[in-house]
Amino acid sequence: MRDLINQTKTSTDPNYCQRVTANDGALGEQHLRDFQDNERTIPTILTTSQKLSTGVDARNIRDIVLMRPINSMIEFKQIIGRGTRLYDGKDYFTIYDFVKAYRHFSDPAWDGEPLEPEPCETCGSHPCQCTKAPPQPCSSCGKRPCECPKEPCETCGQRPCVCKRRAKVSLADGKARTIQHMVCTTFWHPDGTPMSAQQFMEMLFGKLPEFFKDEDELRSLWSAPDTRKKLLQGLAEKGFGHEQLGEMQRIINAEKSDLFDVLAYVAYALPPLNREERATRAKTVISTHFNSKQQAFLDFVLAHYVSVGVEELDQEKLTPLLRLKYHNSISDALADLGPAEEIGQVFTGFQKYLYHHQAGA
Repeated sequence: MRDLINQTKTSTDPNYCQRVTANDGALGEQHLRDFQDNERTIPTILTTSQKLSTGVDARNIRDIVLMRPINSMIEFKQIIGRGTRLYDGKDYFTIYDFVKAYRHFSDPAWDGEPLEPEPCETCGSHPCQCTKAPPQPCSSCGKRPCECPKEPCETCGQRPCVCKRRAKVSLADGKARTIQHMVCTTFWHPDGTPMSAQQFMEMLFGKLPEFFKDEDELRSLWSAPDTRKKLLQGLAEKGFGHEQLGEMQRIINAEKSDLFDVLAYVAYALPPLNREERATRAKTVISTHFNSKQQAFLDFVLAHYVSVGVEELDQEKLTPLLRLKYHNSISDALADLGPAEEIGQVFTGFQKYLYHHQAGA
């Protein structure tokens, strides 16, 4: 719940909503103390499992949201009691009950007698017996509800609109990157606090020069399975693992592209190229460097690359791909493609053609 709130908040403060549970330790207790301090406005929202049923004194609580079943009348009263604390300018508090807890706690001794419903100011009756005019039909189509065709979106030309809201992120190189503004995702600082996609992109942009000095070095590192693996391991150690890069891939609308495109886009603002187009461009060059049987195998490899992603080019994938292509017969693969060492050289050697300038430009 904390993550969902922080994904949709309008505040820029990363501590706008925090979680306080027994598992959060000293950091959670600090968030609780900050929340109880009426001179502070951050954190504004706390999510918790049991804290509201204990002696927490936060006098300025304005809203209580119930999202789990409550089976004890005492616990229910304790939770509601958190909102009854008095504070300057606080005349009431609001309970949002998503679990219908109120139905289980009818207690006249605590609730008091129900108030009589107020009669209608016009007819003096309850329920109201006033004669209400039916809604008028649409002046254009003459129907109710209106059935007039809606105008299509001016941008995408469709109804309903299928445009993706996008936002621009300006980085230190002076070039803007575009991200999907409404993608629901959460990235995390090393200290466990959430950060936005923009903050994650800025942090990644700042760290990438530690791994490669320019675009050519990135292409070179990415073109060989061993150096690509070391690069990804180094990025993961800095907090930019496969999962996070995959999220960034989605945020820049490059889900059909390569993780190479994520790094190249963030580092140098290079437009992403989808895997199918990258493979198609590379095949032209590959056809001049390998024989027909090798090309047939590489076409098979590229089909898996297009379908799955760059992980199909890992060195560990070679044997499974050979078994799949040659129906689990490595002997047939050796007869067709040559010695194992030569097959390995073909598998690793062709990858540079996917990522050099001609294939990626």
